Amino acid sequence: MSVGCAKLRLVANQARRLLDRVLAGVPVGESPLTHTADLPRRPADTVPWPSWAAADVVKALVDRGVAEPWRHQAEAASLAWEGKHVVLATGTASGKSLAYQLPVLSAVHSDPKATALYLSPTKALGADQLRSVEALGVPGVRAASFDGDTPMAERDWVRAHANWVFTNPDMLHRGVLPNHSRWMRFFRKLSFVVVDECHSYRGVFGSHVALLLRRLRRVAQRYGADPVFVLASATVADPAASASRLAGVPCAAVTEDGSPRAARTVALWEPPLLDELEGENGAPVRRSAGAETARILADLVVEGARSLAFVRSRIGAELTAIGARRQLAEIDPELSSRVAAYRGGYLPEERRALERALSSGELLGVASTNALELGVDIVGLDAVVVAGFPGTLASFWQQAGRAGRTGDTDALVVFVARDDPLDTYLVHNPAAVLERPVEATVLDPTNPYVLEPHLACAAAELPLTSDSLEPFGGEAAVAALDDMVARKVLRRRPNGWYWTSHDRPHADVDIRGSGGEQVVVVEGETGRMLGTVDPGAACWTVHDGAVYLHQGESYVVDRLDLESGIALVHAEKPEWSTTARDTKDITVVRTLESRIFEGVTVCLGEVEVTSQVVGYLRKLPSGQVIDAVPLDMPTQTLLTRAVWYTVDEGLLGSAPGGAGLDPARVPGALHAAEHAAIGLLPLFATCDRWDIGGVSTALHQDTGEATVFVHDGHPGGAGFADRGFAAVVPWLAATREAIAACTCPAGCPSCVQSPKCGNGNDPLDKAGGLAVLDVVLGVVGAKSHDARHGRVEGLRTGRG
Repeated sequence: MSVGCAKLRLVANQARRLLDRVLAGVPVGESPLTHTADLPRRPADTVPWPSWAAADVVKALVDRGVAEPWRHQAEAASLAWEGKHVVLATGTASGKSLAYQLPVLSAVHSDPKATALYLSPTKALGADQLRSVEALGVPGVRAASFDGDTPMAERDWVRAHANWVFTNPDMLHRGVLPNHSRWMRFFRKLSFVVVDECHSYRGVFGSHVALLLRRLRRVAQRYGADPVFVLASATVADPAASASRLAGVPCAAVTEDGSPRAARTVALWEPPLLDELEGENGAPVRRSAGAETARILADLVVEGARSLAFVRSRIGAELTAIGARRQLAEIDPELSSRVAAYRGGYLPEERRALERALSSGELLGVASTNALELGVDIVGLDAVVVAGFPGTLASFWQQAGRAGRTGDTDALVVFVARDDPLDTYLVHNPAAVLERPVEATVLDPTNPYVLEPHLACAAAELPLTSDSLEPFGGEAAVAALDDMVARKVLRRRPNGWYWTSHDRPHADVDIRGSGGEQVVVVEGETGRMLGTVDPGAACWTVHDGAVYLHQGESYVVDRLDLESGIALVHAEKPEWSTTARDTKDITVVRTLESRIFEGVTVCLGEVEVTSQVVGYLRKLPSGQVIDAVPLDMPTQTLLTRAVWYTVDEGLLGSAPGGAGLDPARVPGALHAAEHAAIGLLPLFATCDRWDIGGVSTALHQDTGEATVFVHDGHPGGAGFADRGFAAVVPWLAATREAIAACTCPAGCPSCVQSPKCGNGNDPLDKAGGLAVLDVVLGVVGAKSHDARHGRVEGLRTGRG
C-alpha cells in the first residue's frame, strides 16, 4: 500500500472511530443513520507572494506561519489592489481573511493617510479579525474596534487616529454615517471596504445592508474617496451577481479554492420514533434532535474530541449544553465543566470569556447557535454536530467546515434531523445535501418598507439629488420619494430632497428587520438584566409563562410589558419547555402574477396577514405534550407578499384524475399540504421556517376556491414567496416526497405537524395532503410549459 493510501485509510478510520463511539449507545436494530459519505482530502495550491505586496506585511504573515498564499488568496488580493471590486467565495477555513488583509495592510502601511473599513455581521467575528490583524504587528497600522462594546472614551481616539476600523452594519448605520462630518479624516482617504461573511446578508437584513452600503459609498464620494469593495463569502451560487446586488457595484468573483481541506465523514442521522410516547393529537414522537445532540456531544467529549454542536435556537443551545453536562457528570464530573453554551443575547464580557475558553481548549464541547458559524477563528475541531438544518446549504457547509479546519486531521460531521419536513426530506435524499449547488442569496433593496427608511437616512446625511438615485433603485426610489414628500417626511426643492426634522431618523430604523427596540429580559427580584429579545419575537419567546434560559439557568416569565419593552422573570427549574401558538387570517390585496392551469391556479401577490399568539404548549424534553395554556396577546397586522395555489372542487373530489377526497377531508388535507410546504420552502428560498407562515382554507373569500397560502413574515416581503413562485414545481415535489418518506402512520412533526400551529394541528390529513399534492403536481408539473403567464397590475380583491 502506498503512503498516500495508508494516510487516507487512517483518516477514514479516525472519523469512523468517532462515529462508532456515538453509535455505541444506540439499541441494536435501531440505527439512526440514513447515509454516510467520506469527503476526500484536498491538497494546497500555493503561489508566490504578489510583487506589489509591502515587504513588512509579507514578513509579518510569514512570521505567523504563512509561507506562501494559496492561489485564490493571491488572485482576490491582486484584483482588489488593482482597484477592482471583488468577491471571494470559497469554503470555510480557506483563509479568506488574508485575501483582504494583504491589500489593506499594504495600503495603510505604505500611505500614512489611507484608511479602511471592515464590516462583519457579528461582534464576535469582528473582535476575532481585529485580534488577528493586531497580532501581525505591521508598522503604521492602527486597527481599532468601533461597535456597541467600545467605551465612549475610546471612540474619539478611533475617529481621530485609527486607519483600519472594525465595526458592524448596526454601528455604521447608527454611529458613523449620521455623524460623518466627525469622520472627515477617515472618509477622505477611505481606500477599502471589507464586507466579511457577505452570504449572511439575505432577506430583509440583507436588503437593509445593501442600502446601507450604498449610503456609505455616497458619503465617501462626498469627501472625494471611491473605495474598493472586497467581499468574503461562503460558497454560493452566482457570487458575482449576489455581491454586486449587495454592494451596489459590479464585482468580479474568485471561486477556485486553493486551500487544503481535511478529509471528513458526513453522517445523516434521523432520531427514531418513540413507541412509548405520544405527541399532540396522539401523533408519534421522535427522540428530539436536541436530546440526541446532547448525547452525541457528551460521547465526543468523552473521546477527547474537540467538538462544536450547532443548535437552531438560543433555548436549544442552552438545553443541549445542560443535557451533555448532566450525562458527563455521571461519567467524570471534571468533564462536565468543559462543556458550555454559546449564543447571542449574552452580555459582552460573557461572550469574550467563552470565546477565549474555546480557543484555548479549556472547553472541549460547545453547543452554539449560529453565533459561532461566521468566521471566528476556531481551529483544530475534531467533530461538528448540526442539530437541524440551518436554513441554507451555505450555512450548513459553513458550520460543517468548522470540523478539521487545520487541513491535516480528519473530522466527523453529523447532521441530526429535527422533527421537521425539510429535515426529513434531506436525510432521506442525501444528494440534496451533498451534491446540490449552494443557493444564491435572496434580497430586495427596492422593498418600499426597507427603501423608504434608508432614503430618509440618506437625505438626513446629505441632500438627495436626481443623479444619486440610481444605486437606490432609480424609478423605485423616485416613487418612494414622491410618497415621502406627500407625507411631509421629506421636502422637495429644485436641487433635491431634504430631511425636514431636527431629529435624525437613524435611531428609528432597525436594520435587523425586527421592528423596534429590543425587549429587555430582567430578573424581577434583583433587577439584573439577563439578555435581550427581538421585539418581533417577544410574543413568541417571552410571553407570560414562557420558559427562558440564560447561561444554563432557567427562568419563567411573570409578565411581558410590550409598551415598556420589558419581560420580568423569576428563577425556576420546570421540567418542561414552552412553544407558542398563533392563529391567522389572510386577505389578498393584489395579484401580481398568475399561472392558470386546468383546475389549478398558482399566484404571487400582496396580502394582508392578521395574526395573534393565542397560547402555548408545555412539553417535556421527550417531546410529550403536557398541556396547552391560553394567552390573550395583541393582534398584529402584516402587509407582505405570498405565493398561493387554488384547486377547484372537481379536482379535489371524485372527478377523473381527482384527489378522491370527501368534502369533510378537504380542510385537513389542505392543512397538511400547507404545513409541509412551509417546511420545505427554505430549501429553495434561503429562508428559515420561522421567516414564513401559511394559511389554508377549503373556501377562501378572495379566491372562491380551496387555497393554500405561504407568505413572507416581513413587511413588504423579503423575496421568499417570489422564489417559491418561481420554483413551485420542484418545491411542491420535494414537499410531497418529505411526506411520503416519513414512516409515521397519520402525521407527525417530521412531515405535516407544525410547532406553531394555532389550531392545534387539527384537522390534519396526511394521506389527503399527499393526494392534494399529487393532483396539483399532476396538472402543474405536466403542463407548466403551457401555462399562461400574466402580469396583472392594480387588480384588487377582497377587503384589501
